[in-house]
Amino acid sequence: MDRVRRILKIDDIHKNDILGRDVVTAIFDTGASEHADLSGKVLDFIDFVNHKKNMYDDSGHGTHIAGIIAGSGAVSDGKYMGIAPESRLLVLKCLDYKGNGSIKDAVDAIDFVIQNKKKYNIRIANISIGSELKQNSRGNQILLEKVEELWRNGITVVAAAGNNGPEKGSITVPGCSKSIITVGTYDYGGKYGKVYEFSGRGPTQNCIVKPEILCLGDNIVSLSNRGNGYTRKSGTSMSAPICAGIIALLLEKYPFLTNKQVKYAIYKSCDDVHLDRNIQGWGVINAEKLVLGSSTKKGKL
Repeated sequence: MDRVRRILKIDDIHKNDILGRDVVTAIFDTGASEHADLSGKVLDFIDFVNHKKNMYDDSGHGTHIAGIIAGSGAVSDGKYMGIAPESRLLVLKCLDYKGNGSIKDAVDAIDFVIQNKKKYNIRIANISIGSELKQNSRGNQILLEKVEELWRNGITVVAAAGNNGPEKGSITVPGCSKSIITVGTYDYGGKYGKVYEFSGRGPTQNCIVKPEILCLGDNIVSLSNRGNGYTRKSGTSMSAPICAGIIALLLEKYPFLTNKQVKYAIYKSCDDVHLDRNIQGWGVINAEKLVLGSSTKKGKL
């Protein structure tokens, strides 16, 4: 995460005392472990898979996601601090130890967030999970409808583009939802950088251009579910929470923004890398320009 923060100039944003303070992100994933870097970060943990009360993660994927967004970096003396270290999390375990899950568990988790939005003051939802369009089409349609409902309830939904690229139409469900912010993976190295082959591409079956944005997502160091350690993971699953964390920073500075305004602000501030729109969307997220360079005024963008 030190490399991520350096490339995206996150530390410069932190120096302006913008740390995602009290912005709440709901994470739909495999859970989260009792890592020291998450101490005081998790408002609640709801297990839709095994219905356990105490927080846990039998996969490690969700813990990694949680650390990317809100990890304090306490164990590493700040080296692996998350993007929005003073933000808060609502952890919804809807995937099992293999990273698999049922449509029912995912829908129940979404319904819980919608019903408890005001209780927890949820502003962002991170969905680093995906299903191929050809699989369980009726179930996928139900999931897409529920994710659209989540967006209509004012929550900024950020989803991974999926790792089924580079073919056209390889965006996974629910990343193919027309309303939400879908994130692919980009390598900032070299003169121009590149989009990783695995990163899902549009268009969707409804001819919607996807993803919206690209971000780092390869070899990301974040929290391990084993003790208080760290581990590396790659994929669009990592790109999405980096963007979610950046949005948490934006919402601390401009708490009045709607999800539509957040999406528009990202569009206006991203860096065009001159690729096909169904590969890059609007371009690469520019955190510094988005959070520090915005001239946003209340009610306007």
